Amino acid sequence: MTERTRRIGMLRRMVPEGRSSRATAEGAPRPAEARGGRPRRRGAQPKVVALGGGMGLSASLAALRRITGDLTAVVTVADDGGSSGRLRDELGVLPPGDLRKALAALCGDDEWGQTWARVIQHRFQSKGDLHEHAVGNLLIVALWEQLGDHVQALDLVGKLLGAHGRVLPMSAVPLELQALVRGHDPERPEDVDTVRGQANVALTPGEVQSVHLVPNDPPAVPEAVAAVLDADWVVLGPGSWFSSVIPHLLVPELLDALMATKARKVLSLNLAPQPGETEGFSPQRHLEVLGRHAPKLALDVVLADEAAVPDRDSLTEAAERLGAAVELAPVARTDGTPRHDPELLAAAYDRIFRMHGRIGPWR
Repeated sequence: MTERTRRIGMLRRMVPEGRSSRATAEGAPRPAEARGGRPRRRGAQPKVVALGGGMGLSASLAALRRITGDLTAVVTVADDGGSSGRLRDELGVLPPGDLRKALAALCGDDEWGQTWARVIQHRFQSKGDLHEHAVGNLLIVALWEQLGDHVQALDLVGKLLGAHGRVLPMSAVPLELQALVRGHDPERPEDVDTVRGQANVALTPGEVQSVHLVPNDPPAVPEAVAAVLDADWVVLGPGSWFSSVIPHLLVPELLDALMATKARKVLSLNLAPQPGETEGFSPQRHLEVLGRHAPKLALDVVLADEAAVPDRDSLTEAAERLGAAVELAPVARTDGTPRHDPELLAAAYDRIFRMHGRIGPWR
């Protein structure tokens, strides 16, 4: 028995009684329709865990908080740019920026929630050391230093904000994202170089071949693993594919939990390729890249905006290789920008949660 197999078994034993795995590390993904759903008591809301980082995760959270009160965000901690990078370098802390954005997205639409959302997102403008630091970043780091506990501090910030959900880091140690990139140097278009740092990976002019984390076997936050194991649905994406979405699959304990959980999994695709990181990517290529990084991970649903899918057949084939069905829905804003509309995205998630494997209404 391999160490990974033993770890999978241990994770399964952590799942509350009555739950079992639908996708294992030892078997290939099975079609979504062949995997049974789990009954929910009438009136219950789905337990949803959303994985990601940056503005993509914020869009997903702003939608999900509209349809469930049992929501947990698991956030990447590999950011090394801007205010987060400066705090990370100076204090040796986790980068707080993506955690802050997730908390802001979970703020309510009332005056209290929107006021606090603006406050924690506010950036100082000065000629001194505070320039471009976000208030929320400083608040989070201050509580980390005061309490000595990442999770407790984030829970306290969420309580202050009245956040509609919980925010957790995917790992308790700062991570460095590294990528193998072909053509990172335009003068050497065929050479493959190692590009270090999330900010550099996101902006590379070359073609990202693969990404990995340093350290390469980082520990997952136990509360994040427990949330995945106890979820009804896990939502992955949208967001920067190589720097926000895939990194969660590179944390072994988190990937093991994703394969051990009975939760159904939906992957939300971006509305357009990201300049630099995924320039020229088709929707199906996003799936192929994700599959290469986690070849034994099964999905249930791939959600995409109909207008962003020029070749439905190719996307369907790519999704089926991951065990998933494709759901097309209008989820983009109507202003022409490649941004998700929270109300439309909420409606799409709600329909998926109700149609795929549920028994009885959630609410």
